[in-house]
Formats: sequence, structure tokens, C-alpha cells
Amino acid sequence: MAGRDRDRFSTATRLRLLGEQTAARVYRSQTKRQARRSRLTGRAALLALVLCTLVVALAYPMRQYVSQRAQVADLERQQEQARRRVEQLRDLKARWQDDAYAEQQIRQRLHYVMPGETGYIVIDPHAARPSPLERTAAARPWYANVWDGVDKADQSDR
Repeated sequence: MAGRDRDRFSTATRLRLLGEQTAARVYRSQTKRQARRSRLTGRAALLALVLCTLVVALAYPMRQYVSQRAQVADLERQQEQARRRVEQLRDLKARWQDDAYAEQQIRQRLHYVMPGETGYIVIDPHAARPSPLERTAAARPWYANVWDGVDKADQSDR
């Protein structure tokens, strides 16, 4: 037995046992790590799948929400423009109810004059001269001018 104990406590035996124990620990830790990795990989894949599903599920409603917000902003802008236009028209209506403003506009736009006044209208001398084409058209009967217009329209289609 003494030989056996000695062999049990020999350096070579101790080193061999130590190597076997270390190898067993390393093997156990590797299998645990691999088990953890595979579990994390499965969890990560599930999490990625859930996130992708959420993104796809929420993409259309978010796009609709943004689109509707843009429409609301556009309608509010149009409403503000309509309010301003109504205010302008109310101001114009109030001005036209004033007799002095109405008289001024009538004189300016329709060239009315009060009794005893002399009205003058100045015509641009260049605008008053008819072109040669207008002079010949004015000398002809109206139906001839209409017929020429029909002929010109027919020729432009060809």
C-alpha cells in the first residue's frame, strides 16, 4: 500500500489528475457557454422578429397619421385665408355703403360727371390707330369676317 500511496502522491500522477480536472472544467464551461449562446441567439432572433413585426404593423398607421396631420395643417391654412378674405369683403361692403366712396368709384369707373361738369377721356394716340388688318376688316360686312374666321380655324387644324 505504501507503494500505491506514493504513486498517488507522485508529481506525474498529480499533474495528470490536475490536467484531467482542468480539461473537465474547461469542457463544462464551454458547453455552458454554448448553451447560453444558443439560448441568447434564439432570444435575439425572437426579439428581432417581434421588433420587425411591430415596425411593419406600425408603419402604415404612422404614415396615415403624418398624412392626416399635413391635411389638417393645410385645411387650417385655407381656413385662415378664407377668414382674411371674408374680412376684406366686409370692409369693402362697408366702404360701398358710404355714399362718398360709391360716388368716387362711379365717377372713376364709369366716367360719370356731375351736372355742370365737363368730362374728358384721354385716349392713347398709338392705341387709337387701327392696324391695316383691322381697317380692312372694318370695311367689310360682318358675316364676311365671321366666315374668314371659320376658314382660318379650319386651316390651323390641318
